[in-house]
Amino acid sequence: MPTTPATPTESGPEPLDRLPGRQPAAAELARTAARRAGDLLAPPAPVRLGDVVPAPERVLPDPAADFTLTADAAIRVSPAGRDVAEQLAEWLRPATGFPLPIADSPLPADDPIVLTLSEAPLTEPAGGVDAAAPVDASAQGDAAGSVGGLGDEGYRLDVTGAGVRITAATAAGLFHGAQTVRQLFPAAIDGATPVTERWAVPGGSIVDRPRFPYRGAMLDVARHFFPVEDVLRVVDHLARYKLNHLHLHLTDDQGWRIAVDSWPRLAEVGGVTEVGGGPGGFYTQADYGRIVAYAARRHVTVVPEIDLPGHTNAALVAYPELAPGKVAPPPYTGTEVGFSYVDPADERTYAFVADVVGEVAALTPGPWLHLGGDEAFKVPADMYRAFVERAQTIVAATGKTVVGWHQLAPAGHVDGRVLQWWGTNGDDLETAEAVRRGARLILSPGNRVYLDMKYAADTPIGHDWAGLIDVHRAYDWDPGTHLTGVPAEAVLGVEAPLWTESVTTLAEVEFMLFPRLPAVAELGWSPRSTHDWAGFRERLAGHGARWTAAGITFHPSPDVPWPAAPTVPTQRTDDTTAGTH
Repeated sequence: MPTTPATPTESGPEPLDRLPGRQPAAAELARTAARRAGDLLAPPAPVRLGDVVPAPERVLPDPAADFTLTADAAIRVSPAGRDVAEQLAEWLRPATGFPLPIADSPLPADDPIVLTLSEAPLTEPAGGVDAAAPVDASAQGDAAGSVGGLGDEGYRLDVTGAGVRITAATAAGLFHGAQTVRQLFPAAIDGATPVTERWAVPGGSIVDRPRFPYRGAMLDVARHFFPVEDVLRVVDHLARYKLNHLHLHLTDDQGWRIAVDSWPRLAEVGGVTEVGGGPGGFYTQADYGRIVAYAARRHVTVVPEIDLPGHTNAALVAYPELAPGKVAPPPYTGTEVGFSYVDPADERTYAFVADVVGEVAALTPGPWLHLGGDEAFKVPADMYRAFVERAQTIVAATGKTVVGWHQLAPAGHVDGRVLQWWGTNGDDLETAEAVRRGARLILSPGNRVYLDMKYAADTPIGHDWAGLIDVHRAYDWDPGTHLTGVPAEAVLGVEAPLWTESVTTLAEVEFMLFPRLPAVAELGWSPRSTHDWAGFRERLAGHGARWTAAGITFHPSPDVPWPAAPTVPTQRTDDTTAGTH
């Protein structure tokens, strides 16, 4: 095996007996010879190197260097990256049936899969790639010359006939590289039981990094409550496509979903309702901690939202002293908005805010805390602004960065403030002015990425107030230029919200996420130069078989040329044949 990753322009790895200082054993030479002979007779890998979603920054295929995983393969990893290696093995073991042992050791190493954490700059594959020239059917380079450092989330992937190597500066970069490797195996890799398959990965090199640091989705657990296991599955969906933030809309008129020790009735009373009169529910602090930890292992940051001063009917039912009239309203299970708010003139309200955001901040290791702030229609403008400015200060005192819907824009700025813009018209003077005062933006245009909008008029669930959003519409816009007067450098990233007034089950959540979620992920991750609807829809089509294998419900959008009859590999019953195909 080579001691450094083979470059994509090489015809294959250096013969083992020519490497200095190493004399391979006869058995190893025999295995290598058998593998190479098999590769010469085998068809090309069924997935192309550029079929990845989101599109990588640089792709340089080498069709002569496909790698085939066999039953005796192992994973070698830098000790600090072991958890990523464990997750990669967890993804690959069920369908392959291979044991895939993991070993920590000094690198370089000889195992077929190697994950390396390295602080050295990651350089462009030998031979270079012209930024203007297509390097694959679906991706082209975004910058010529040396790639240099790839930041906190970038990675380099090299595939040769001898093995797969992922190199990154951080565990997050290794994780994203591992997700790319997962996509380069045949679609059957996402199945839960062993199948007979040639587990081939296409040869070549990828150098990749994200365009925006914030790439996320929001799940509304307030309108309808979703148990912990459902939320964890959503985390997996985000991580699969390199999205790195999960925004949880934890409180609204219909339910309060997070336990707060200092105000226990919020969850005990305010958490037992939901849209349509169902039983509701709430997360204990241990439940919430489990979600946060599960997400962190997958390099996803949880962003909790406590919506204030409006959308608070559930809180007012639990604590009437927070209401302007000090009288408890009836529980609400409808879908109207804008009628409730906490009393902005009462000091008790600010004690409540401090207690709640203080506890939630203490439970949340990520840097963000979302204040909501939208649709407080009954609050006079001057009182609304005063409330927001004080609430922002309370959040900042916890050490968290304030995030809020763009209705917060007129309020005074606090350091680092982030506005989440959900408008449908790209001209927003108040938001542009807030950016000039220092705010950054997360873009969630309602008519592009609100995933509760219907795909088409006949979609059985969802809304249409922001328009119908098919996959093409979700993909065909540029976050860097979408809002007039807002420069690209002020855009922190993108987020796709899923409100759940009409969404009641995990299957319905998945139906609304897929296939639009990968479209949004590509806008957040991939260089602008790779954005091409024709190429994207072709790459996306191959993921339908992956979702089917994984048991993920999705909408078979007519925008996408799904394979008419995807091949289902034969379930393997005799493990003695593993790795021989």
